[in-house]
This record gives sequence, C-alpha cells and structure tokens, in this order.
Amino acid sequence: MASKHQIQSLTEDATCPICLDFFTNPVILECGHNVCHSCITQSWDKQGRNSCPECREQFADRILKVNRALASITETARALSLNKEGKESKLQCEKHQEELKLFCETDKKLICPICVVEAEHKSHSFLSIKQAVESYKEQIKTSLETLTKTKSAVEKVEQQQKQKISGVREQSQHQLNYITSVFAELRQILNEKERLFHKELREEEERVLNPMENNLREIQEELNSIQEKLLKLQKRMNQTDSLIFLKEETRQKRRISDDVQVLSVTEGALAIGKFDHPFLLNTVFCEVPDGIKRVSVTLDVETAHAQLEVSEDRKRVRGTRTRRRLPDTGKRFTHWACVLGSEGFTSGRHYWEVEVAGSRGWCMGVAAESVERKGPVTLTPETGVWSIRRLGGEFVAVTSPPSPLPACPIPGRVGVYLSYEFGTVSFYDADTKSHLHTFTGNKFTEKLYPLFWTWDENQWLRICSGSAPGV
Repeated sequence: MASKHQIQSLTEDATCPICLDFFTNPVILECGHNVCHSCITQSWDKQGRNSCPECREQFADRILKVNRALASITETARALSLNKEGKESKLQCEKHQEELKLFCETDKKLICPICVVEAEHKSHSFLSIKQAVESYKEQIKTSLETLTKTKSAVEKVEQQQKQKISGVREQSQHQLNYITSVFAELRQILNEKERLFHKELREEEERVLNPMENNLREIQEELNSIQEKLLKLQKRMNQTDSLIFLKEETRQKRRISDDVQVLSVTEGALAIGKFDHPFLLNTVFCEVPDGIKRVSVTLDVETAHAQLEVSEDRKRVRGTRTRRRLPDTGKRFTHWACVLGSEGFTSGRHYWEVEVAGSRGWCMGVAAESVERKGPVTLTPETGVWSIRRLGGEFVAVTSPPSPLPACPIPGRVGVYLSYEFGTVSFYDADTKSHLHTFTGNKFTEKLYPLFWTWDENQWLRICSGSAPGV
C-alpha cells in the first residue's frame, strides 16, 4: 500500500503549475515541462506570447504534444487521493486513538467506547452514530420544512411587491401618457390660435397698407412726371440759339407750374390693441380651458334613497331619520343612501364642486349607469363606482381595501373631475386646488353619472359652481 508521503509526491507530479489541480489532457512543451492543454492555450492567448509558465522559455510556434503517460499517472494519483480522503473520514479519538463510534447527547460531541466509562461522561446520555445522524437529520428536516414554508411566504410577498411596483409603473406610464396627450392638445390649441392671430394680423396689415400703398404709387407717378418735366426744362435752358429759344417758348400754351398737384401723406396704423401681449395671453388662456366642461349638476330625485331629502332646487341633499314611502322607479337606490346627478356623460372632460363643510358623513364621485342600486354591493371601481368617502375621522378613496387620503385638513369643498376618454376620475380640495386622489387606468364604456351619498341629518351637501382645477 502506498504511503502518505508517496501519495503526496505522486499528487505533486500530477499537478498542473497553472491551475494547481490534477492535469486535464496534459501536454508537454518544447522545454520538457507539462501543463493542461486548456490552461496553456488560455494563458498564451491572454499574454500574447508563447512561454513556459515554469522556466519562462519562449517558443516561436505553438507545439503541444499530448503526454499520455502523464495522463495515466494523473488518473492513478486522483484515485489514490480519493481513497485517502475516504479512509481519513473515519475519525479517531484524540485521547484514546480509538474510532469514534458514539455520540454524547449531553456534551454534543463524538466519543469512542473508552470515553463512555470515564468520569467526565458519567451519567451522560449516548447514541450510536446512526441514531445521532437520524436525530439531527430529523431536526434539519423540520427546519427545512419551516424554511421552505417561510420561503414560500416570502416569495408570495415578493410577487405581491413586484405587482405593486408594476402597478405604480403602469399608473405612472398611464398618467405620463395622459399628461403628454393633454399638452399635445394644448399645443394644438395654441398652434391654431397662433395661426389665426397671424392671419388676422396679415389681414389688418393689408387693410391698413392698401390705401397707403395706393397713395405711394400716386406720389411716385407724380415724381416721374416731374422728373420728365425737369428734363424738358433743362433742355430748353440749354438752348444756345436765342431765336429758336424764344420761338419755342412763345408756343408753350401753359406753364409747367400750372400742372403741379397738391399731394399729401395717407395716414394709417394697425389696430394693435388686440395683438398686444396682455390681450393676446388673456385671449389664449381664456380659450384653452374651454375643453373642460364646467357642469351645473342637479340631482335626480327619482334615484334618491328613501332616507334622503333633496332640496327643491335639486342642488342640496341630506339624510333623514324617517324612511319615506316613495315609488320604486327602477332607478332608485333602495339599499345605500345614494342619489345620482340628472345628467350623464359618455365623453369629454367635466368638473363640478360640492360643499361638504360641517358634514362628517358623506361620499361622492362617479357611478356607471348599470351600478347595483338594490343590493348590498360594495360600491368600488370593480362594481362601477369611483368615489372618496368621509366617515368621522376616516377619509379614504373607496377601493378594496380603502386607500387612506390626507386628512389634515379634510376639505370643506371638493372638486370632482371626470376625463372620460382618458379613463380618469380625480378629486381636489377645491379651496386650495390641491390634488386628493385619481382613479386611473379605466376604460369607460357606458354612461357615467355624478354620485352623492350622505349619512348626515344635520348638514346639507351642496352642489356649487366652480372653475376647473388649476385654473
């Protein structure tokens, strides 16, 4: 049997000087040293020159000869090394030089049979190696099961987080598209207004310049006529023959001075007032927001719940203690204390405001025409309602689950803004013009109505007029 020293020597002979591991496909260089084929080719490619990694001798050509004898020796060395490792895995007791065959549960250590009878292990509990392995593997199995469940739970949370991130990114992209389209529309409006102003200015310029240019042509014609007369007079003045000069002068029927016309400058100025900067900006900015229709909402009493009171002008609503007897029109809410606006929308951008100051129980927004009016369905975007709600100190967007809104302070007047084509419903603090919440990513396909919902018996919700947000 090969000794430890022999195995070590054989291992060194079978080791590549580059990768420091057993040779793989060993080749012999011109200098006589051996290396792995892949190691030397990669080394030469990297260095850009052919040299031995041990003696540094350089070669003109890449001549690599397979060393089959060394390959065989390498396999033998690898086998001996593996056998040595396998044998050495049988550990021995450092104190008694006996094989470790038992496990002390008390001290949590491997011991030999002699250790059992010694004082330090007296009254201890012992297991065979096999029993100890099974016990610890069972513990590991339990840990694996627990960790696997934990991993599954964390992966679920990870997926949820990814979905949330994806949702925010989609929301951001949708809003970016919306902003881009709004400004594209504004640029179109501005470009059209610029074109019209250019046209009007050119027409004004033409109106003012036409008589002035006509007068200029008359002045120039008169100048040409005078120039011709000057030339004639100069010619006569240059006549040296006195008899001829007098003879020609006496034939002149009239003097040139008799033909002189009295000319004047035609005045003209642009009506610049309509084109000056303040007027121009006022005109443009007054017309740009026209795409947002400011809605004068009135309440549809035929949709009002029996415990709601609607004012005669249909601009106010509040709760009542008594449930009135009212005919069920088919449109009426019979479960939730809701009422809809009279006018519905199937396109465009619309804005209205509602006075809520003093009321501690209300909900408002937009509802689809097909919204459930008879049963206890949660009124969320999934069921055709996009709204925000206040109930005491709670102030939320009505989603599933509800999304908290900034509650300091809760607004006294709320603006609702519907952009049908872009699928958004936004809410604003109408007093500060600050944004509260926007439902995005919707594809509206049916008529939408303003929705109002109140529990307060002492305070009216009042629909009021107002400008569009940000204007």
